[in-house]
Amino acid sequence: MIKTLDPKVPVAAAEGTAPFEPEQMIDQLRAMRDHVPDFGPLPIPDAQALRTTASIPPEFRRAAFNTIGTSAHISRALDATVPDALAEEANVNRWSAFEDELRTLLEGVAASNLARRHRLGLLALQVYGITRQLVREKAHADLLPHFENMRRTNRLGKRREAKADEPATPAKAA
Repeated sequence: MIKTLDPKVPVAAAEGTAPFEPEQMIDQLRAMRDHVPDFGPLPIPDAQALRTTASIPPEFRRAAFNTIGTSAHISRALDATVPDALAEEANVNRWSAFEDELRTLLEGVAASNLARRHRLGLLALQVYGITRQLVREKAHADLLPHFENMRRTNRLGKRREAKADEPATPAKAA
């Protein structure tokens, strides 16, 4: 069973466990992005300007909401009601939960990609080790150019060379 947000972008049913291809996931994320209210990155100065006010403690916000409810003048001046403020706060909490899930998803994808890169790196190191042993024999001379290419491009285990203007070993005082 397939559910859709957009007819062009299929979404797997919750009970489906078949992995998506990365391109399918990208399509899904882009389709979801179009449904997020006020979506978009902010320039750093704008985000910094919003953070201070956005981080006002919840107790202060509740006290302000209560004040709206006790004064018709404040409610009219701000065109705000207590139910509207509470509904917006509940909406923020719901989107915060979604943000947490996205962060968890990102961390999980990063961890699985790290594991994939590790498997590839391990495979490459194993190929290098076996090739290093094989090129010692004339029967495997055809592997020598490949081994030299791997050795030349291997950054693991290489020591930094001393700069030309620095002596390799400190001079002894006479």
